[in-house]
Amino acid sequence: MTTDPLLLFDAWYDEARASEPNDANAMALATADARGQPSVRMVLLKGHGADGFVFYTNHQGRKAADLRDNAHAALLFHWKSLRRQIRIEGPVSTVGEAQADAYFATRSRDSQLGAWASDQSRPLSARAEFEARFEAMRARFAGGDVPRPPHWSGYMVFAERMEFWQDRAHRLHERRLFTRSRDGWVEGLLYP
Repeated sequence: MTTDPLLLFDAWYDEARASEPNDANAMALATADARGQPSVRMVLLKGHGADGFVFYTNHQGRKAADLRDNAHAALLFHWKSLRRQIRIEGPVSTVGEAQADAYFATRSRDSQLGAWASDQSRPLSARAEFEARFEAMRARFAGGDVPRPPHWSGYMVFAERMEFWQDRAHRLHERRLFTRSRDGWVEGLLYP
């Protein structure tokens, strides 16, 4: 067994991508606003490494507002078919413009247009209104590339704490906890 949680994450993530039928990169993102009011939603992991775990979103939505107020988050990967989960906690920063541009360019054209058309997390009076905005963006960018909107970018969660949970019979689960220190990672176990 590895004592490097990032290598262990890679191994578990590779297994999940091979076995999960849909969205092995789906993760719950928990944030809290300045008052401490929590909020959780599903997002997709779009990159990871020693620097952190990356997801992208509209910077005008609720999760972005929470992260402006409180630049810490928790992530949860739950792979039911493997009977495993990984919890990650740490501070959050924004990704660089070049990294955001590069990722945005890999999205489908309709996803790119949707990023322009959506006022994410704001009230919507009717689905037809959003569809009309989407068609307006299709016309606006017809025949050309769709640039990344200035209000859309990515965030990176720098892992300071990582817990690997493995289901075991009779609820005698295995929980390995890694916490970051100045000298690397400290590993311990938690009671199930």
